[in-house]
Amino acid sequence: MGTNPTKIATALSLVLSFSAASIASMSLATSAYAETTDKIKPDETIVVIGRSEANPLNIAANVNVIDQIDIEMSGAVSLTDLLRSQAGIQVSDNNSGTVFAMRGFTASQAASNTLILIDGRRLNNIDISAPSINAVPLNQVERVEVLYGSAGVLYGDQAVGGVINIITKAPNGTGGGFELSGGSFDTYEAKGDISGAINDAWRYYLAASYNQSDNYRDNNESETGSVLGRLQYQSDKQQFFVEANYFDDNRQAPGALTLEQFESDPSQAAAFTDDDYTHEMTTALRSGYEYQLNKEWALVADLTYSDTLTTNFLWGSAGRIERNLLSFSPKATANYQLEQGDLDIVAGIDLSVGEADFDLAYTQRTNEQKVASIYAQASVPLTTTLSYVVGGRYSEVTDDLTDQTLYPNGVELDNDAHAFELGLNYRPSLENRFYIRANDNFRFAKVDEQAYTPVTTIGLDPQTGRSYEAGWDWTTTTQTFKLNTYRLDLEDEIVFDGGRTDGPQGGGANVNADASRRYGVNTSYDIQLSADWLLGASYEYIDAEFTEGENEGKALSWVAKHNGRTHLSYDIAAEWQVFVEGIYTGERFIEGDNGNVDPKLSSYVLANLALNYTRDNWSASLRADNLLDEEYVSAGYYSAWGNGYYSGNGRSIRLTAGYRF
Repeated sequence: MGTNPTKIATALSLVLSFSAASIASMSLATSAYAETTDKIKPDETIVVIGRSEANPLNIAANVNVIDQIDIEMSGAVSLTDLLRSQAGIQVSDNNSGTVFAMRGFTASQAASNTLILIDGRRLNNIDISAPSINAVPLNQVERVEVLYGSAGVLYGDQAVGGVINIITKAPNGTGGGFELSGGSFDTYEAKGDISGAINDAWRYYLAASYNQSDNYRDNNESETGSVLGRLQYQSDKQQFFVEANYFDDNRQAPGALTLEQFESDPSQAAAFTDDDYTHEMTTALRSGYEYQLNKEWALVADLTYSDTLTTNFLWGSAGRIERNLLSFSPKATANYQLEQGDLDIVAGIDLSVGEADFDLAYTQRTNEQKVASIYAQASVPLTTTLSYVVGGRYSEVTDDLTDQTLYPNGVELDNDAHAFELGLNYRPSLENRFYIRANDNFRFAKVDEQAYTPVTTIGLDPQTGRSYEAGWDWTTTTQTFKLNTYRLDLEDEIVFDGGRTDGPQGGGANVNADASRRYGVNTSYDIQLSADWLLGASYEYIDAEFTEGENEGKALSWVAKHNGRTHLSYDIAAEWQVFVEGIYTGERFIEGDNGNVDPKLSSYVLANLALNYTRDNWSASLRADNLLDEEYVSAGYYSAWGNGYYSGNGRSIRLTAGYRF
């Protein structure tokens, strides 16, 4: 594989420029390392921090970039596998969809408090269903940018615990490739992509993938496919693109197990689930335009439409959910190169209209939700080593809701929220960077949350909060160390309370919970031991508890206090590289056990191994996940009538071969 200097070179370039594009082009030979780092440009950028291509050195934030080298080195076969191994991200999987929690949220809350983007487009759904992150095959991914902490000013609704921005490959080159893989549980997958030039200004990119698997649990077969087409125009002053994407995911639903069933055989399906399934079909259309007004200012606009149909058969009855979302986001960006550094400005408007129609056994409901926001942010250099960032956002939401139980005649619900941000970034030397930041956050109730409240509650209030954090990055040519501490305070947190008896159907309901707070520490260390050896480790501590109400002082459920990861990479030869990692998840209360009544779920360690081979245009990888075949709970839900447990995947081995041309 030849990854000898890459991780340290990656870390260095992240501190210098947070650029994944420069890393991907780095020479993989040790002799070329010095030459490569000499070519790192101070104007290289990422998108997730400033919502524009601007130098992030003057912005106070904790960001990690997973680039092409990281992806190849890990041998991961999906975005889920890749993100599972990242510090500060807790993954939950109910065998029908994966969610990613950041800064201490439960599996149910993660889909609404971690914002997931694809090239800046929201992947989060307007209802509580998990975003379909595997709609983007890994071969289409250029890099993944992870912002830890709140980003309410830049992104508004749902950017509470963090932002994950998946950057796909742009049609900048000419060529293509394909991958074939197969492995455990009768899993087979094929991926392909091709790009090229139509003329000097116009380019195209086409990609497709197909996956089928029986998966680990019984009655959990899946068949997934996607197609993407993109057309792009670029000249000296303007850029334009249009793309279309179709995603189809059809899978059986094995249901939740009792504790006795899980301990007896975690791979079994729950009783009476032989016919249960969910089938999601999504079409997304997107267009973007950028015009460079002058040397400093540019105008950008993005228009997106998505339409999803989900059919299912669950708990003995058929259901149908239709949802669509239209969003328009114009903005203006500026970059002034001052004597003391770059002054970056971004200001814009976010407009969206979403509609959902639920036709389920006990639910007939429609909801149209409109959101309008205005925001601005500026990164201002005070000296060559010190800068500050300041910004604000104001948002309004309107729900036009009809529900057969609570609102048979319809109701209109109006809410608003705001967010402010202030941060300092100090860089006294090339090796050190210090930052401190305060950022407000908020989220509005999803379209299906508003109609499943206690019968005496007319709508939910917006969830609001504030995040405080401070950090230090230290980097040399062979080592990198990162330390981040934070506090997250929330009020009116939107949660499902399964212990209530005044819900629409006499049971649980969505409520605005009592106030809560989360303290946390993230730290990571990487070292290049020699030309062939790379070692790294990371650790996360979270202290999350209620601060008001009947559960005051109780730990938030499903939040593991201790999490860690260690990884090792060794270049066996010029073409061969081995990668091994261990991921630790600490003990925690099952989700919904807000009174901390039941014993904690056991901690566990997942050991993963990858053997990678690269020669000319050919590549191959043998990846083993959960090598020790650990039995663990990947999602679980507390109930006074009996808890439900979803099993994590057992040992899985995958062989992948690919060719690029």
